[in-house]
Amino acid sequence: MLFISFSPRKKTCSVVMFLSDMSGREPLYKKAFVFFSSPIPKELVNHIKSDTSVLPRIGALREMNMEYFPIDNQAFITDHERALEDLFGNIGNSRKFDACLNTMATRIATVFASLKELPFVRYRAAKALDDPSEATSRDLVTTKLAAAVWNCVSKYKSTIPNFPQSETCELLILDRSVDLISPIIHEWTYDAMCHDLLDMDGNKYILEVPGKTSGSDKKEILLEDHDPIWLELRHAHIADASERLSDKMTNLSKNKAAQMQRKARDGSEISTRELQKVVQALPQYTEQVEKISLHVELAGKINKLIRELGLRDLGQLEQDLVFGDTGAKDVINFLRTKQDTSPENKLRLLMIYASVYPEKFEGDKATKLMQLARLSQEDMKVINNMRLLAGSEVKKTSSSSFSLKFDGQKKKQAARKDRTGEEETWQLFRFYPVIEELIEHISKGDLPKHDYSCMNEPSTTVREASKTENNHKVASHRSSQSTPAQPNPSTAPHSMRSRRTANWARARHSDDGSSSDSVLKYESLDLKKMGQRIFVFIIGGATRSELRVCHKLTTKLRREVVLGSSSIDDPPQFITKLKLLSETDMSMDGSEFKMFPPH
Repeated sequence: MLFISFSPRKKTCSVVMFLSDMSGREPLYKKAFVFFSSPIPKELVNHIKSDTSVLPRIGALREMNMEYFPIDNQAFITDHERALEDLFGNIGNSRKFDACLNTMATRIATVFASLKELPFVRYRAAKALDDPSEATSRDLVTTKLAAAVWNCVSKYKSTIPNFPQSETCELLILDRSVDLISPIIHEWTYDAMCHDLLDMDGNKYILEVPGKTSGSDKKEILLEDHDPIWLELRHAHIADASERLSDKMTNLSKNKAAQMQRKARDGSEISTRELQKVVQALPQYTEQVEKISLHVELAGKINKLIRELGLRDLGQLEQDLVFGDTGAKDVINFLRTKQDTSPENKLRLLMIYASVYPEKFEGDKATKLMQLARLSQEDMKVINNMRLLAGSEVKKTSSSSFSLKFDGQKKKQAARKDRTGEEETWQLFRFYPVIEELIEHISKGDLPKHDYSCMNEPSTTVREASKTENNHKVASHRSSQSTPAQPNPSTAPHSMRSRRTANWARARHSDDGSSSDSVLKYESLDLKKMGQRIFVFIIGGATRSELRVCHKLTTKLRREVVLGSSSIDDPPQFITKLKLLSETDMSMDGSEFKMFPPH
């Protein structure tokens, strides 16, 4: 039997090759199961069906609509690593622009095809211009992508069996300029720290461990969903994760197999029954010790790097800048006194500074900061490109910034305001990405229309019904935690589409130390009883903090939140992408946002 998956590329050649392999008296394969990963032209299907010698040998011929790449059970990417460059940098290259945007739209649409969801397609609208005709292709990226996605998805109503005929979920399309701080600020979760500070290849890390005889061996670690410890700790603050790992090691020492091992080493007499228990428990115990020890080693390496790089002081300054608790004086003092700070970390600090205080980078001010930080022109080009990517918002305080009065007279600039009722136990866990507020607005049904338009605007009746449904589900969740559920003869409206129970939410109970005090115990969710899904797609790369927020809000809002993006970027990758952007192509008029005087 032959299983074949066709991609959108070179479909015609693939079909011809397939027919040649399967036709004739002696085909290359006895049976073929053919699955198309994306929609294909009808003429190609008819071409296959018209070959009578091939048709009886085909066991299946289906469109699977899976032109996307899951990276998490609540996240996917379209695998467009060059999206920033193709859509925002090379404005003059319309061929690359169109190819990137159309492929991205097709892949996003197949997410909804495979889940049988019909979304309200919302998007971040181009900022109001005096003359709409002045809008560039870069200004209209989200608008064009939203139109292309809706064009693809709307066709599914007549082509896919049992596809919803009315909207079942929400999709919000954003671009990276909506939040330029999240990709560069130090995020303090275990997941983010692993990818930011350790030399990882995707989710793979090579760890050196002591050899069985001598020297050291290399151990490959995969930080993925199959690891329950990773699932529990990935979104925890690194200090919290370290404490929990320490507790797990302590609990393991109380394990019966461990006690029997110690008893044997001490020369104490062990009964046959006890020995049998040790033999039965030993493989599981050994595996648990190995898993926890690997994570202890990783967390130890991260904490060592935090100390060596002085990240606590830097992290505090970053967050104080974002929340408006400090300004130029402290940034300049840090650059003067912390000369041993790595160029990358100084660059990231100045990028945050430029986002909160854009006026501090006008004229020759940027050059002076560059000299103080001892950064190269190449490094400072990143800051310039970041400001150009923000577009017209560079002219004024960012749309997510605030000017607040304090001490009666003074004012402070901030890119975030503290969220009421969300006190964090751990220091440096104050920051949150912009999409957290946007998702909450979607859930409440009050996303600002002038900033976020909808391709298929729902009627007032539909909008109010959806809002009432979601409010009812949140209220039911809260009341169920405090009072026993009461029988209710009326049934609230809900989505009729299929649901799955997320693996990360399944409770794992154990007394062996691998799941002690696991947050998974308390996050068990029945997604069938939740409200409509919320999808957020970010053009130009998403971050670990944004993925964390989607998991957090799924529990809080009782709605599954799915993150999509052209790629997932850690700070080094995002900075590299900004360097690749052409300043000439990025600038609207070639001079408006120039930071450096001509040589």
